[in-house]
Parts: sequence; C-alpha cells; structure tokens
Amino acid sequence: MKNFQIIAEIGSNWSGNEKIGKKMIKAAKLAGADYVKFQMWKATDLYKKSEPFWNDIKRAEITPEIARKFKKYSDEQKIKFFCSVFNPEAVETLENLNVKLYKIASWTASMKHKKSKSTLESIAQTKKPVIISTGMNPNINKLKQIFRENKKYFLYCIARYPTKINQLNFTKMKTFDGFSDHTEGFLGPTMFALNFRNSKKTKFYEKHVSITKSRGPDKPFSMSMNDFGQLVSEFKKIQRQRL
Repeated sequence: MKNFQIIAEIGSNWSGNEKIGKKMIKAAKLAGADYVKFQMWKATDLYKKSEPFWNDIKRAEITPEIARKFKKYSDEQKIKFFCSVFNPEAVETLENLNVKLYKIASWTASMKHKKSKSTLESIAQTKKPVIISTGMNPNINKLKQIFRENKKYFLYCIARYPTKINQLNFTKMKTFDGFSDHTEGFLGPTMFALNFRNSKKTKFYEKHVSITKSRGPDKPFSMSMNDFGQLVSEFKKIQRQRL
C-alpha cells in the first residue's frame, strides 16, 4: 500500500518449528503484509523459568541458523524480513544477513533490562531505520539522541495483552508514526486506518498473527491469518477512499 506499511508480527507463534515459521511467512505474504517480523531474544534474559509459558518461550528462541533460513525464505516469498532484537548478538546476526531495518520493543525502548542500552547502541551503529514501540512510556528524547543518525518511526502502543478499545487514545495516536496493535477484533485497526488515511507520510501498522498450530504467550491476543488477510483488504479499501 502507498502510505500504510503492514507488519505481520509472528513473535513466538512459530512455536520453534521451522515448517510452521515458513508457513506463516508465506501466509503473511498472501494476506498482503509488507513485512514479516520475528523476535530475537534469549529466554533467560527476559523471563524466569517459573513463567507459565516458559517451554514455549524457550522453544521460540531464534538462532542464527533459523534467522538465516527465515530471511532466505522471506526473500524467496518477496516479503521483507526483520526482527525485534533484545541483545547485541542478535544485531550482529541480522547485520550478517543484511536486514534493512530493526524493531525495538517497548521493553527495550524503556531500558527495562540489563542489555537494553547495549542493544540500542548496537542498532544505532548500523545507521539503519528503526521502528520503536512506546508502550512503556520510554524517554523519547533520549531515544532520538541515541538514534540521531538513524531514520526513526515511533509507534503508538499500549503494553496490555490484549488491549481494550477504551484504553486507546486515538487523538494521541495521530501524533505517532503508526500503531503496534494488541486489541482484539477489527475496530481498533479500522479506527487507525481511518485516522491515517489522508497522511502523506509512511505509517506502520503492526499486528500479531497466528495459525491453528501456533502456541505460546502471544497466541491469545493474535489475529488469525484469515482475519488478518481480511483486515489488510479493508485497509486497501480505506486507502482508496482518501479524501
């Protein structure tokens, strides 16, 4: 689409299964997404083993080899691949794969763990574009300083899973470069599209997606691929009706 850029966020929903991951990449492309995104973390950096979904979280770690396979398959499907990164080693892996941009999760943007600062600095050194979620009220001015040589896109985000519609501030959303959406259903994304349909600037929309075989902590607030395809179609209709 011309000004809407749609990100299919797979997150942990590939369930540590390469075949499921590739199936989701292909499904995201068929649904009309512009980007497919995974998350590169080390489970022990972010979670305790007592977490209810620990096994699923650990299983969904992206190794350098899996990152290489998913990047190659995404290229073959002609959909852009990138990742949220949670440690400098992930940045190094993705630089070796020549990714074109990076995602920074709300957790990292707010420097909530010991590797946040070094991760942000590693991304900044690439001088590549960064998409930054703001769900934990980060210091945006500080982030602008860190990424002074990178193109920056800040996404409106509420770090509640799922997010209720009445927790969204659509007036505030208009001041951002897009929306990282954790709501259920079509109302939230439709309001986003209507708010931004006349924008001349690129606006990003990010949505967690899943398939039947997905499992893990992201599944409960993810949109099915069928619904996601319908959503992208609705975005295109709204785009064509620009005033």
